[in-house]
Amino acid sequence: MRFQDRRQAGRELAVRLRTMQEQGTLPDPVVLALPRGGVAVAEEVARELDAPLDVLVVRKIGAPSQEEFGVGAIAGDDPPLLDEDTLRGLGLSEEELAPVVARERAELHRREQRYRQGRPPPDLAGHTVIVVDDGLATGSTARAALRHVRRRAPARVVLAVPVGAPGSLDQLRGEADDVVCLLRPASFAAVGQWYEDFGQLTDAEVLDALHAH
Repeated sequence: MRFQDRRQAGRELAVRLRTMQEQGTLPDPVVLALPRGGVAVAEEVARELDAPLDVLVVRKIGAPSQEEFGVGAIAGDDPPLLDEDTLRGLGLSEEELAPVVARERAELHRREQRYRQGRPPPDLAGHTVIVVDDGLATGSTARAALRHVRRRAPARVVLAVPVGAPGSLDQLRGEADDVVCLLRPASFAAVGQWYEDFGQLTDAEVLDALHAH
């Protein structure tokens, strides 16, 4: 099974979450999308649950010599969440990563300003916060997002994705009160392989989704 695109995946995920809402396990929901890809999924979820939609910008931290090789992630002004085993394997120290972290934090804040346009972050205290992305590979950005949300005193935290690597999903169960995932393929290699259309969203599309809610 593959999803046609992120919106179709979002509609299917929304059906599962709507059932949970009707059972009373998602009171006072707020939907937070990990941009950009997670926004198209989350927009469908927020519409179905009649919930506010916002973004939570998280940035992957790459190794200095191989930026695509993730060694951690950051959310907001939180300390970087680093994979200590990976750092040791690469012979890297946190000090050596400092310039990468600073650059990614600057980009994180730039994107927050672009997407929020002066709006404050939503108040999450006492709400059920549903963190949505288009899929879960290593789980590093999702872990940073979930821990960032936890610091803001929600009543419950739910991670919701259409597809995810089974091992990464299992590792994140301790970070969220519930993990909702439609597909857990044993042969998982990359999120994009489970979508017919996995084109990149633009900033304009992200803003359109936010303005619609």
